[in-house]
Amino acid sequence: MKKLLFSLLAFTFATAVSAQKKADDVAKLNTETFDFGKVKQNVPPTATFIVTNIGTEPLIIETASPTCQCTISDFTKEPIAPGKTGYIKATYTAASLGPIHKTLTVKFAGVDEIKQINLAGEVLEPAAFDTWASGGKTTTEQTTVKIKDNKVKTETKATTGVINKTKVKKGKKVVDKSVVKK
Repeated sequence: MKKLLFSLLAFTFATAVSAQKKADDVAKLNTETFDFGKVKQNVPPTATFIVTNIGTEPLIIETASPTCQCTISDFTKEPIAPGKTGYIKATYTAASLGPIHKTLTVKFAGVDEIKQINLAGEVLEPAAFDTWASGGKTTTEQTTVKIKDNKVKTETKATTGVINKTKVKKGKKVVDKSVVKK
């Protein structure tokens, strides 16, 4: 009798534990890690995570909390109907240079498990970002002034890449100049 009672108690406990809802049973995210890629310093990027209710009951996002003060979050406040979508938005301040590895914890109503979503990327100083954004190329501008028959003619050419111009006068190097504009 004790064995039967113990077996019944163990079965009941196992069933109760397995019956708890998990976040992955009620919600599906379009991604768990949002990669910003390269980000310009002090230009806050925003990530939007799409949350789909894959359960049979309305889904409520109770909280979406950042783990640091460098991230601000917003999320769908009203219940998300089964099969419908909501959102979690996270804006990173981008004040500090270097890699981005930030986590937000998401809590759904009626689910004990906490879901984690992540932000990734790299914050670059403005000049480095501009160079990266242009594909690593710089624009060189060359202005030529010609005087012919008492008329001044100015010609400006812009090219991509670094160009060094050397002027030679009577076999001697006079000017060695490159003008780089960012």
